[in-house]
Amino acid sequence: MHQTVSNSPQAIASSPSSEEIQQRQRQHVANLMSCYIQRTKASKNLAQAHRRTLTDSRYASGFRLLTKEVNYPIVGQRSAGSKLWDVDGNEYIDLMMGYGINLLGHNPSFVKAAIAAQLEQGMQIGTQAEHAGEVAALICELTGMERVNFCNSGTEAVMTAVRIARAVTGRSKIAMFAGSYHGHWDGTLAALSSDAEPQTIPRYPGVSSNTIEDVLVLEYDDVRSLAKLQAHEQELAAVLVEPVQSRRPYLQPQAFLQQLRQLTSDLGIPLIFDEMVTGFRIHPGGAQAWFGVTADIATYGKIVGGGLPIGVVAGKAAYMDAVDGGFWSYGDDSAPQAKTTFTAGTFCRHPLAMAAAQAVLMYLRQEGASLQATLNHRTTEFIARLNAYFRAEQVPVQLANFGSLFSVVTHEITSDRSDATANANAATQGVDLLQYHFLNRGILIRGGGGFLSTAHTDEDIERIIWAVQDSVAAMRAGAILPSPELAH
Repeated sequence: MHQTVSNSPQAIASSPSSEEIQQRQRQHVANLMSCYIQRTKASKNLAQAHRRTLTDSRYASGFRLLTKEVNYPIVGQRSAGSKLWDVDGNEYIDLMMGYGINLLGHNPSFVKAAIAAQLEQGMQIGTQAEHAGEVAALICELTGMERVNFCNSGTEAVMTAVRIARAVTGRSKIAMFAGSYHGHWDGTLAALSSDAEPQTIPRYPGVSSNTIEDVLVLEYDDVRSLAKLQAHEQELAAVLVEPVQSRRPYLQPQAFLQQLRQLTSDLGIPLIFDEMVTGFRIHPGGAQAWFGVTADIATYGKIVGGGLPIGVVAGKAAYMDAVDGGFWSYGDDSAPQAKTTFTAGTFCRHPLAMAAAQAVLMYLRQEGASLQATLNHRTTEFIARLNAYFRAEQVPVQLANFGSLFSVVTHEITSDRSDATANANAATQGVDLLQYHFLNRGILIRGGGGFLSTAHTDEDIERIIWAVQDSVAAMRAGAILPSPELAH
């Protein structure tokens, strides 16, 4: 539950000249950081020891001199169920859950057994993986798709899906929506400029403007975007959409998606659903089944790999035939008929990944949609309890969820106190205070959201709620949050 402190000069202090308030704030931040460093010193030592040779974007993300001493990732050592242990021996209730991988918790026994059995047989690379066909059939059964291709990651899956769409349509431009994340492929690292007439621009340094010149970025859940799609009808090879954006789970635009499906069908433009997060999470059939929208191509990963790297491109045969020419049989004169594009990857259909995926998919098939329905309901109740607490205590935070994915909607700490100074503001500005409070209380979370899994127990949920309440109380004692009578 990522939080930043407002930069407003009215954000923190309670009276026009309160040095005591400022000192409490500085002391609170100092104590919080000291406690965190003491608990996680092995993680910090490893970060320093390997910084010269190991590059990791997490070291640079959100870097500030103020929080420099706590700017390092927790180093995990082992995990099981809903728990993770770090190299200092600290136990955490994990809400990161592998950024959405571990729907079934860490290291499920049936996945572990499948991987161990395959490991005994070896890792045959170059020949077809024994379980690849069975895994493809299970994916088709659960998602309703017709054919499946495997790769190594979600980024590769999106890249392959777009290439297939371009090959089949003979067009080059793709449309995507602001706020979506489709991996770290240059071809989707595009954004809208802040101009009066927004233009598509590279999202990060190093992404060439030439690479994204065939990308049209539109506003999500905006009917005006439908008109823009229609205007580019003759150019578009595909519309790529993250049906519920992982960074905005409160935005669940069923009507817009259904309109988008109707429009792309009418115009003959392939619709690609990026279901890295929603796939197998919200429903066995993913967001397509949930919203009643059938895409032409869908990409999957995360959950289906059981913790091992995997990417999946699934779709209608009319598109997926571009991988291998289409279906044919032995013993007759049938042959591949479709024009093909290029797909490859040494580790695609890795035997260990296929064994893990088969175990996960068989379990999901056995449990049926009730598994997701139960978890969705538990998460909704969990988020409702936290939101009720925030409202009752006048804490300016609100959470939203889509199934077992949840995220902060509002997160700025503000109050009507007016005597904050630049020094007091600097003491807390930009510090992810709640995150460090949670870590110090044994709750592992990063950024503005997280996931519940089927492994999280009622006891875990009560512990998380306690950590939230205790953290808020500590922040009020430290004059970071206003008391209820002063809060907006």
